[in-house]
Amino acid sequence: MTDATSNIVTEAPKKRGGEKTEFMVYFAIIFVATLPLACLTWALAAIKSRSFTDKGPMARAWTQARIITPMIFNA
Repeated sequence: MTDATSNIVTEAPKKRGGEKTEFMVYFAIIFVATLPLACLTWALAAIKSRSFTDKGPMARAWTQARIITPMIFNA
């Protein structure tokens, strides 16, 4: 009887540089696209609460891009 486990070929993990670059390009596009709406919602929230201590528009857009971009790659 042949032992199939003794002939296992192990390969080095493939580099995923291209995939990371593509992710960052999509992230940048989504970040820029969400920035105007994040500015608007931040301004409205600041006017309503009369406080600028909430998360700023850059942080809001960054958060949205971090949520949306992996959804694209998981689909």
